[in-house]
Amino acid sequence: MDTAAVEVVDLVKRYGATTAVSGLTFSARRGAVTALLGPNGAGKTTTIEICEGFRRADGGRVRVLGLDPVADASALKPRVGVMPQSGGVPTGARAAEWLRLMASFHARPIAPDLLLERLGLTSVADTPFRRLSGGQQQRLSLACAVVGRPELVFLDEPTAGLDPQARMATWDLVTALRGAGVAVILTTHYMEEAERLADRVIVIDHGSVVAEGTPAELTGGRREVCFSTDSPVDTARLESALPAGSRVVSRSVAGDHREYTLTTEDPGALGPEFLATVTAWCASAGVLAEDLRVRRRTLEDVFLELTGRELRER
Repeated sequence: MDTAAVEVVDLVKRYGATTAVSGLTFSARRGAVTALLGPNGAGKTTTIEICEGFRRADGGRVRVLGLDPVADASALKPRVGVMPQSGGVPTGARAAEWLRLMASFHARPIAPDLLLERLGLTSVADTPFRRLSGGQQQRLSLACAVVGRPELVFLDEPTAGLDPQARMATWDLVTALRGAGVAVILTTHYMEEAERLADRVIVIDHGSVVAEGTPAELTGGRREVCFSTDSPVDTARLESALPAGSRVVSRSVAGDHREYTLTTEDPGALGPEFLATVTAWCASAGVLAEDLRVRRRTLEDVFLELTGRELRER
């Protein structure tokens, strides 16, 4: 069996004079979680809606489970689960009755009561959708997306607004889906979520792929030294005291307080001697280095490096 659940090649989508997706190419495997990451307006939602068959592409090729998502929509619907970011359930529908209705459309559904229990919804089974909390509505939408045992499921911000316990339950369910051979395509703004769940990460910006790989490949397993201080730091002098290829980057935290991140081209150089050099330099410069620590580079660090730190309008 072909392991590709979704194949997107040179995808293009325009809205008037605006090109939302520009030559996008990626694939998503069966039995794996693929995270599509990007700032607002990057083209993620448009791409997902094209894969789901809700929009037509202006160019390129899209195949979902080997089929055309528009021409073969009727054949794909029983095989694909979709969790929208919000809504999708009539406001007056009671949680359990709506999930049972969704289950009735499938040949081999997961028992609705089992999903309600797993996602912490048993106590609100008879509550109308409009009276559920935002997190409960999210979990009911997730249950509806997976109740039919789909081969592929699209999850759009599945843990937005969830408390830590509900987020963990959702992560456990996504992990179980992957273990059952389901292809999961996840969009999220929680970098920790993507780093924890995703087998492969696709970073999109301005309608194109700017980076892709496993979380470990993207972060490179690199470490960095961080500290914060409200004392003035001459970054050029600090860099000159460190091993060749070192770099010091600062950012404002609050008021005069700044955080400094120190990296080096040679990961092996970032050890006890490096730390000793940093602390000795701070002492000689009269800098009180607060919260001095070594930390692993995260997916959020990579994301911000690739897409920038400035706020987007949309």
